Amino acid sequence: MPRNNVMAAAILVATVFTGAAAPAFGADCVVADPTGTPLNVRSGPQGTVLSVLDNGVPVQVVEERLHGGKRWAKVTANGETLGWVFAAYLDCAMVDDNSKSAPMRPRVAPQ
Repeated sequence: MPRNNVMAAAILVATVFTGAAAPAFGADCVVADPTGTPLNVRSGPQGTVLSVLDNGVPVQVVEERLHGGKRWAKVTANGETLGWVFAAYLDCAMVDDNSKSAPMRPRVAPQ
């Protein structure tokens, strides 16, 4: 097996067994904070709180970063950059050219 295939297989196995989520970069997402409170939007990963987003608000992920072992996403809405949010509190459907995959769990309706 070529070296690149071995490396790709090792990464896939490690991701499956560690429970790491696939990146949401380039995805259409919906805020889905399981605590039921508004999601903090920050100046950077763990930065100053700039605003909040309610569950059900649609956003797009434009950048991702690991900070302290946690995944953070820089999000936009209606073409405006909002800031950084804790990525685990987003429900995302990956965009694949002309089709979108189904979300992993039902999206939460705005309340």
